[in-house]
Amino acid sequence: MEGQILGNRYELLKKIGGGGMALVYKAKCQLLNRFVAVKILRPEFTNDDEFVKRFKIEAQSAASLSHPNIVSIYDVGHEGSIHYIIMEYIDGITLKDYIIQKGALNWKEAIDITVQICSAIEHAHRNHIVHRDIKPHNIMITNEHIAKVTDFGIARAVSSSTITMVGSTIGSVHYFSPEQARGGYTDEKSDLYSIGITLYEMVTGRLPFDGETPVAIALKHIQVEPQAPIEINTNLPKGVNDIIIKAIKKEQNKRYQNAAEMLNDLYKVMKAPDSEFVTNEDEKDFPTRRVKAISNNELSEDANNSEKKKVARKKDRLPYWIAGFVAFIIIISLSYVSFRLAVNNPQNSNSDFEVGNYIDRNINDVKTELAKDKIYVKETRKYSKDILKDVVISQEFDPKKPLKRGSFIELVVSDGPQMVKLTDLRNLNWADAQLQIKDMGLVPVIIEENSDTIAEGQVIKTDPGVNQDLVQGDPVNVYKSIGRKIVNTNVPNVVGMTEKDAKDAIIGAGLKLGKIFPEDQSNFVDKVVSSYPSYNVVVPKDSAVDIYLEQQNTSIEKDFTINLTDPENYSDVIKVLVEITPSDTGKVETILNVMKDKNEFPVTVSVTIPEGGSTNVRVFLDNKQYGQDYTIN
Repeated sequence: MEGQILGNRYELLKKIGGGGMALVYKAKCQLLNRFVAVKILRPEFTNDDEFVKRFKIEAQSAASLSHPNIVSIYDVGHEGSIHYIIMEYIDGITLKDYIIQKGALNWKEAIDITVQICSAIEHAHRNHIVHRDIKPHNIMITNEHIAKVTDFGIARAVSSSTITMVGSTIGSVHYFSPEQARGGYTDEKSDLYSIGITLYEMVTGRLPFDGETPVAIALKHIQVEPQAPIEINTNLPKGVNDIIIKAIKKEQNKRYQNAAEMLNDLYKVMKAPDSEFVTNEDEKDFPTRRVKAISNNELSEDANNSEKKKVARKKDRLPYWIAGFVAFIIIISLSYVSFRLAVNNPQNSNSDFEVGNYIDRNINDVKTELAKDKIYVKETRKYSKDILKDVVISQEFDPKKPLKRGSFIELVVSDGPQMVKLTDLRNLNWADAQLQIKDMGLVPVIIEENSDTIAEGQVIKTDPGVNQDLVQGDPVNVYKSIGRKIVNTNVPNVVGMTEKDAKDAIIGAGLKLGKIFPEDQSNFVDKVVSSYPSYNVVVPKDSAVDIYLEQQNTSIEKDFTINLTDPENYSDVIKVLVEITPSDTGKVETILNVMKDKNEFPVTVSVTIPEGGSTNVRVFLDNKQYGQDYTIN
């Protein structure tokens, strides 16, 4: 789909990821000239109302949230059969890939990431949204080491790593809670369990539960106590071990009751790593011990014992089954004897019955007529384009042939034309669509047509349309895209213009703005020094024109000071995050992301101000916005 434009605005550049339900592309917003991520529902699910519903839930859930550790949703829509969500583009990798690359993380780094995840989930819970699919795959780590939670609302089981129960979809089996495994009631504490499993994986480099099948893993969540993480990573502080143990308790009432409670312990453990966060009563419920893995022989033995019990139960019921079967045989035998006696009764015999001509007659009428003379019909059904359904096509006996009453006559009956339902072939390659139509017994007729939205070589539509019932042999018009209708134009002269003026001139010529060099570094006063294609070159309309800017040193630096006006509300160590948004680019940048002691305040940072413009400054202390947005001119 690279190169396709959605909503006349978002140009798909390249695929950067995907899962069982959706594909993710990096795209360029042509209106705001910024990179975005576009999540597109896979084509095979677009006709599944349940999948489309869950896809919309994700957009609605995440769009209602505003938090520095939650991926922002900018737009949502659909174009034809394409359903998409426009999201914040994250320049980074998933937490899962990060763990795979680094192995077990340092406990301080793991706690810092968990604080950010927990802060995002606490914000979601306050807005009455339960994620239900927290896992490292759904957490992005930016190049600035900021955690971003994504994928709200989608938990459809589409692979061996997920499970569906009682018609509802549960999250990934390695990370979900015991109540999710049982198909029971899930709430905020289910998310906290998944966060605990994620923290377990970060500090040990492995998952607490694994198995050959999703069901085996799910049962371990319900029945088996995991090995304590401190036994795997002996350098792990006791306080971190306690927090994980409490988060992944099997009973919901013994876990953290809300995200704020868990966040409080996470902040405490940063200052006092060896503090105790599990009571003696909790220790009894969850003793630190090694759990013997369930071997294949034990599983096999359990299975054999179960099978023996089933066999014993079957043996107990065997006499009843035999008695019932004998009674059934006797009844059938008596019925057959009675039937034969009735048929062979002299009063019923009549050798003078003559077979009639039943061809072209309705089979139901023929059966009714023959039943009066004790003649029974054995019918064979056959598809026919020319003869109506239920009409007799041919018969075994010739007309006027004598037939003994009680006999059977064989009739071949029309089942009407064989019908096929035309599937959705839109956006398929035309050659693949042609083969599918032939496989359905239909005749494809290829019609070429220009299209501004459907890629060249793909099917625009069919006539008849989707889900139409057709007779085998019927023709199907397949409208094959041959791309946009080419109309040529000349590239305008944009040398010496600003980026905005150059864009207006290019669009006014029926073209579109391509890449801007240097990328992501332009200023509103920079001037164009060249373009590609260059001035007066003839190109097809809607072609992209790249421009090259000469940067002007027009920005100034100003100091911005963060005063801690209410220090009593903070711990001794405070996480400081400062984001700026210059007016010339509109792009959010992180200029500070550190841990500061309380006595280090006030903290001063240098802020870049574009000439003639302003810069918006937003401060987060311990992942909560401090004060209002500040605008520096």
